[in-house]
Amino acid sequence: MSRPEIAATIKTGAFKTNYHDVGSGSPLVMLHGSGPGVSAFANWNKLFSLMKDSHRILAPDMVGFGYTERPEGMVYGMDVWVKQTVDFMDALNIEKADLIGNSFGGALALSMAVEHPNRVSRLILMGSMGVSFPITYGLDRVWGYTPSLENMKELLGIFAYNRDYVSDDLAKLRYESSIQPGFQESFSSMFPAPRQQGVEGMAGNEVYIRGIQHKTLIVHGREDRVIPLETSLKLIELIDNAQLHIFGKCGHWTQIERTREFADLVKNFLAGE
Repeated sequence: MSRPEIAATIKTGAFKTNYHDVGSGSPLVMLHGSGPGVSAFANWNKLFSLMKDSHRILAPDMVGFGYTERPEGMVYGMDVWVKQTVDFMDALNIEKADLIGNSFGGALALSMAVEHPNRVSRLILMGSMGVSFPITYGLDRVWGYTPSLENMKELLGIFAYNRDYVSDDLAKLRYESSIQPGFQESFSSMFPAPRQQGVEGMAGNEVYIRGIQHKTLIVHGREDRVIPLETSLKLIELIDNAQLHIFGKCGHWTQIERTREFADLVKNFLAGE
């Protein structure tokens, strides 16, 4: 069965990364979240058609997720994902790019801005991790997922404010992804209990975050039950050159629940000086 989540592959260090390369224009690297069955396609595909005329969208599956190779014995952590992002950009001869990160991907984008500031043009952080917070019930359920269609439907209900977005087709897509060979093994190894440790592992040093000088757009759904709004309120306090947009009646899936508004917001931000 052909899967739309599987696209191009490119060598990134010791493994091959599955990625989508859509559109033309200045490069925009999209970094997905850490939910079970996640892939770059599942997170971002609704934006591809809306943004392909203004940007070259590059959306990789981070190692341990999606359809990127899973090297045997890989120990997952932020240093691994930062290196993969740099290797990915190097392999595509991209010196500098705008980064957009969702949840876990936001923490990765922040780490890139801190550790490789010259590779980052601007930052967009959506429902972002990257600072410490008491783990939510929603995130604990996400990271503690055990594969079943019923569990996946419950999680999707936690992600979305509007249950209309939780279709049987989406649940089936994400569930089937979560049971692909190797998926659950790598996923369950990333964020073992007590899962507060995973939150702290995603949290950057606030002194370094405060030093970020990049123009930054922070976006959050007011009713987010996975990553609390307080994280974005903390980030707007820490990052000097930032702006914050909050969507009411919106959960953790801003790019899915408010697709067109989100795309317009991002395009306007990136079109600015």
